[in-house]
Amino acid sequence: TVNRIMGILSMILDEVALEHGVNNPLTAVKRLKVKKTDIEPFSLEEVRRLIDEVRADFQDYLIVRFFTGMRSGEIHGLKWRFVDFDRREICVRETIVNGREEYTKTDGSQREIQMSQPVFDALRRMQDRTGDGVYVFQTSNGLPIDTHNFTNRIWNPLLDRLGLKRRRPYQTRHTAATLWLAAGENPEWIARQMGHTSTQMLFSVCSRENANMSRQERAGCDR
Repeated sequence: TVNRIMGILSMILDEVALEHGVNNPLTAVKRLKVKKTDIEPFSLEEVRRLIDEVRADFQDYLIVRFFTGMRSGEIHGLKWRFVDFDRREICVRETIVNGREEYTKTDGSQREIQMSQPVFDALRRMQDRTGDGVYVFQTSNGLPIDTHNFTNRIWNPLLDRLGLKRRRPYQTRHTAATLWLAAGENPEWIARQMGHTSTQMLFSVCSRENANMSRQERAGCDR
């Protein structure tokens, strides 16, 4: 939070410096060090339990999260006009950040995600429920899902009820990558699905977890 505030303040002072020909005093201030978040993907069995036990109105949401690797902002900002059933693709074009629609994290995040059959079926079911609205996953008043509300009201209580270690919903993204690797998918294809420009990030965060997957899990996550 401190680093985010400093970043905003620094941008303001950059404008002041440019206009008045002075130096930005924040350029000499170092940002706080942030502890690296551990990669803790779910096993295939845990994924199945989470989908089975979550509230019925969030089951298809979790299916799409676990089997596409979309970021929270990407799935919350997903609009029906970016879902192509004929081509079986999800076009990632926008994201939701602090309640605002924005461009994706990077240019590389602009991508087309191929729908597996579970994802295709989940989106078809969602079409019957929210197809008349703007967003695929939305609240009762037509607004996109709020990440904090989902985490506190749905996600954490679900993990607690199943006796699973609490971890960020972002781990659904890492789970998708490890499941794809375990199923023998081409790493370059996985990187494209994730919005990575190379396979370096994929192997650095997922190779250790993938090595720990059982043979049964590898067979069970085939598309």
